Amino acid sequence: MDIQILSTAYPYRGGIAVFNERLAKEFSSQGDQIRIKTFTLQYPNFLFPGKSQFTNLEYGGDVKITRELNSINPFNWVKVGNKIREERPDILILKYWIPFMAPCLGTVSRIVRKNNHTKVIVVVDNIIPHEKRVGDKLLSKFFVKSVDGFVCMSKQVFNDLEKFDSKINKINSYHPIYDNFGKSITKKQSITNLKLNGDYKHILFFGIIRKYKGLDLLIRAFSKLKHEKIRLIIAGEFYDNQDYYLDLIQSLALDDSIILKNEFIPDDMVVNYFCSCDIVAQPYKSATQSGVTQIAYHFEKPMLVTDVGGLAEIVKHGVSGYVCSPDVDSVYQSLNNFFKNNRYDEFVYGVKQEKKRFSWNKLVVDIKKLHKDLY
Repeated sequence: MDIQILSTAYPYRGGIAVFNERLAKEFSSQGDQIRIKTFTLQYPNFLFPGKSQFTNLEYGGDVKITRELNSINPFNWVKVGNKIREERPDILILKYWIPFMAPCLGTVSRIVRKNNHTKVIVVVDNIIPHEKRVGDKLLSKFFVKSVDGFVCMSKQVFNDLEKFDSKINKINSYHPIYDNFGKSITKKQSITNLKLNGDYKHILFFGIIRKYKGLDLLIRAFSKLKHEKIRLIIAGEFYDNQDYYLDLIQSLALDDSIILKNEFIPDDMVVNYFCSCDIVAQPYKSATQSGVTQIAYHFEKPMLVTDVGGLAEIVKHGVSGYVCSPDVDSVYQSLNNFFKNNRYDEFVYGVKQEKKRFSWNKLVVDIKKLHKDLY
């Protein structure tokens, strides 16, 4: 098939770029013609909360990526839409995660579909954003009406789409495992690489820090652990008020017990953080799904997630980790149970069994099946 992806990709950084490049690689491996069109401008700098939108790494993939789309220029939307309409791919895949992108992607989609050949399929992470803003529902409704079908990364997103269009074509297909961060290394090697103390066990909180991710719950729960040989690693860039967390750490006298890496973790360093830890904690207050769980599955690490959104669909309680309530005591009880009862090996075995459910091949098969069903 002739397939195009219009979304974030190299030279942009982050999970969405990684997802799109890995998905393109899977299509290519199955003999499909695949191209990615990404942004010339993704976010205006004043709207981007992080330090940089771009990766410092070289692109190592084989899929052709061209920078063509400007997220805030309507004239560009028309140009790109007309170009793809004339190129007539069988499928145009969009990734939707924030209503800010609705006017841009929705306009392009409407133009492309006028060729009466290309089907526009959206892989959707969130149709309702975690951090709500005025106009979100109107923007998402505009976008939903502009495409042919959706591949939902969780049942919650599947159900959320009903609020916008009960008749829209949609399927549920879980987020595949992020297997593009390299092979696992030994815990000893990763601890050496990060210059950690090998006498300690480690809890990992990984990824961009936003309020809904519940880092404050984890910090408070961690302060209640009585084990002296445990450290909490916080690895990710603050998109929330950094001082709030630093003050919390100081007020709980945890300065010497928490390892804080306040920066975006480049792809080639991800392996060290996951392989050095004993458990990955995601104490989210709200969620749909998360790529962090799929990195943890790749590196075969037990997980703690909260029972919000679709996280409980990904992590099986008591098998690959814990599913607990999004409150301090529940997070603490789970972590205490894990370390007190030495459940690492038990959960690693469960992770190895559960990870078989998530594959890129299945996602490609699901996308093609949805495409076929649209005719």
